Amino acid sequence: MFVTPVPDGPDWPRPPACLPADRLEDPPQGARVTVAGLVILRQRPGTAKGVVFVTLEDETGVVNVIVWRKIYERFRRAVIAGRLLRVTGRVQRAHSVTHVIAEEIEDISHMLDLLVSGEPLPPAS
Repeated sequence: MFVTPVPDGPDWPRPPACLPADRLEDPPQGARVTVAGLVILRQRPGTAKGVVFVTLEDETGVVNVIVWRKIYERFRRAVIAGRLLRVTGRVQRAHSVTHVIAEEIEDISHMLDLLVSGEPLPPAS
């Protein structure tokens, strides 16, 4: 997995082992990465045959996530209710747009209080 260390100091704390949005161009096509961010958009177009598109935002930019139907069914609660998500999946590039094809989705909304308080985040599980 492509991982960047969490910086020390006053920077906005990132969930452990997550690639920031502005570094999503670094790993090669098909690489398995973990990203995290606030959910700023969920789309489930009727013409997409059950595919859900999620846009996450971290302190460095946005990440486009594609959630195929089987993954959506497995992580439905997190996709629907999560305000802060950690997504592990494969990098896909098409037409100069980079997506993460979700394999695992975790609702880490409980960490929002830690972000506000400035407390260090717990290690990834």
